[in-house]
Amino acid sequence: MSDQPARLAAAAAAAVASGNFRGAEPLLAESLRLAPRDLRGWLNLAAVRRQLGAFEGAMGAVREALALDPRHFAALLMQASLLERAGQRLAAAQSYGIALVQAPPDELLDPATRQAVAHGRALHERYLADIQSFVQDRVADSAAQCSAAERRRVEAFVGIALRTRPRYQQDPSEYYYPGLPPIEFFDRSLFPWLEAFEAETPAIRAELDQVLATDAGAFAPYIQYDKHLPLDQWAELNHSPRWKSFHFYDRGTPIAAHHARAPRTAAAVQALPQAMVQRRSPTAMYSVLQPQTRIPPHTGIANFRLVVHLPLVLPGQCGFRVGGETREWRLGEAWVFDDTIEHEAWNHSDAQRVILICDIWHPFLSPQEQAAIAAAIAATDTFHGITPGPQL
Repeated sequence: MSDQPARLAAAAAAAVASGNFRGAEPLLAESLRLAPRDLRGWLNLAAVRRQLGAFEGAMGAVREALALDPRHFAALLMQASLLERAGQRLAAAQSYGIALVQAPPDELLDPATRQAVAHGRALHERYLADIQSFVQDRVADSAAQCSAAERRRVEAFVGIALRTRPRYQQDPSEYYYPGLPPIEFFDRSLFPWLEAFEAETPAIRAELDQVLATDAGAFAPYIQYDKHLPLDQWAELNHSPRWKSFHFYDRGTPIAAHHARAPRTAAAVQALPQAMVQRRSPTAMYSVLQPQTRIPPHTGIANFRLVVHLPLVLPGQCGFRVGGETREWRLGEAWVFDDTIEHEAWNHSDAQRVILICDIWHPFLSPQEQAAIAAAIAATDTFHGITPGPQL
């Protein structure tokens, strides 16, 4: 291949260095005629044309670069800046958003690019705030006619549509039952037993206090993986007392001693529509999260059951996120969520936080489906020679 394109590009660079942008432009154009797949050359030509005020020509050069690599960060950033310079504010803000997705970490950028990224990020954030406010104002009348659960879905829809809220799907690590919608927090109206369950909070809390005072050794680290396994997000909490639990079941089998230690708690849990699946469910535990501890984002094993939280000890500065919705616990107020959607919890306080956690059947399953799920899992275990443990 001739070295003529390289000589032309070098001459153009020298012209740019001397401030002769008008002289550099034809040199770069000729270089690219001879070597049209030179992405850096197209970006240099775009930069020169931008300096000359030739918006259309600069944009054309950027588009040639993006035709070679549609995700090229520098090309996307320049496209956004050209649109902004041309007064196309909305298009520029959207283009900055696309560029930011491809941006390297700020610490890897040179000062000028870092400044351009900061400017683009600010412009894109203003755009998102403006469009969200605009849409919400026009949805307000319709949303006001909705129930609380429907309003949450409308708000989530708007956020997902505007890309201001990530879209989270179910991602169970073991069992996925099709046709169950990915709902983060479920509406209370689906669970008529919630108030009776919550009414047991004082008795449950008293039993918790007694167990903590007299049998603290019965609380074991919640995360217990063999150290040779790939731990990923659990490395910090593996075998750590920073997140520990007092279990009422061992692989679906009641722990008789623990039921005896906290009979009101055990009875309250057993009054729920517990998921009954050999070696898998029910589950129930006092979950203790120590001060300044965060449970990292993760997903559960099966979407055919949901998880119930009943807060018992709340020191403040504790929170919980499921998918795109973050909530703070209130003492004695339970909620139900799908733990196969990414979720995380944190205790930023200086005291421990305790939640009673248990599982229930998904309310959208018929009794026949529940039986089929349990039978399918039991059959799989039987095929592999696994037998159920003793029952209480």
